Amino acid sequence: MTQKQTPLYQSHVDAGAKMVDFAGWSMPIHYGSQLKEHEAVRADAGVFDVSHMVVLDITGGDAKAWLQHILANDVAKLGFVGKALYSGMLTEQGTVIDDLIVYLSETGYRMVVNAGTREKDLAWLTKTSAGRDVQLNVRDDLAMLAIQGPNAIDKVCAIMPQWADAIRGLKVFQGLPFGEWFVARTGYTGEDGLEIMLPATDAPVFFAELIKGGVAPIGLGARDTLRLEAGMNLYGHDMDETISPLQAGMGWTVAWAPAERDFIGRSVIEAEKNAGVAMKQVGLVLTERGVLREGMRVATPYGDGVITSGTFSPTLKHSIAIARVPASTDSSAEVDLRGTLTPVRVVKLPFVRNGKQVFE
Repeated sequence: MTQKQTPLYQSHVDAGAKMVDFAGWSMPIHYGSQLKEHEAVRADAGVFDVSHMVVLDITGGDAKAWLQHILANDVAKLGFVGKALYSGMLTEQGTVIDDLIVYLSETGYRMVVNAGTREKDLAWLTKTSAGRDVQLNVRDDLAMLAIQGPNAIDKVCAIMPQWADAIRGLKVFQGLPFGEWFVARTGYTGEDGLEIMLPATDAPVFFAELIKGGVAPIGLGARDTLRLEAGMNLYGHDMDETISPLQAGMGWTVAWAPAERDFIGRSVIEAEKNAGVAMKQVGLVLTERGVLREGMRVATPYGDGVITSGTFSPTLKHSIAIARVPASTDSSAEVDLRGTLTPVRVVKLPFVRNGKQVFE
């Protein structure tokens, strides 16, 4: 099967990227050094091509009521154009189909979902919107870039001075349309920054301007270590269609009020919440030698858990992991490292915010 290419494919090749298959897309894993790219985002600014993600514009008289039915979070919270909301989209069994961001737009809503879940998400959205006044427009004509890091906004504003004041005025989880462009103060790294949706035809020139302006190109390798340090879930690893959002650290994204909003999966996870959630999501810290990896067993006095994402942290200089463990687990556990039960600290996520360790 031929791999799909984003509008920036040639830009990546020209920049020296090592390209790999990701969810059927040819994407850059790094441009020479994953470690240097990670450090560039923590200390300065980096740009990620996330054009493989799915952008949908949603319109129609039933759009709001439909979104209130299919999302665990409530789009009624979106009080002004450009406001963003993070939510899970659940099955009728109360498990996670996908996690996504939805914005209130001038004509309705804009939703961004994961590349790896594209086909099943679109099938679910089409099925659940059938018979309603809801129109779904997949915006394959758009590219999407994430510019992240402590200097990201300054460097973008230097390139686009005509929009600088408005961009600087954005609060976190807010966006603004600028003609065909949409600039949002969101991201997936634990740093400040922007995610910009723009016409695909504009993307190569903008990407080149960012690099010329001192923004480093960043591949998927560093994107994963950055998001893990930030304690951010990755679909298909930290949650999926076998896991309740309450067990995957997503309880804060569930809007229980108003009680009469009967979103898909509500009755199941409400019963789980009332009975007491059996498992919880935590961070694990290993300061001795070794690397925590996905799938490793976590032993606690209350039963076993599992690592859902693990890596060596370039910022902290030791291994960290996101794990799902029995709800009674306290501050310590053991991980089965090659047959040896090795002590780890259990901490509250995230590990890193704005370049600094945040757990005690």
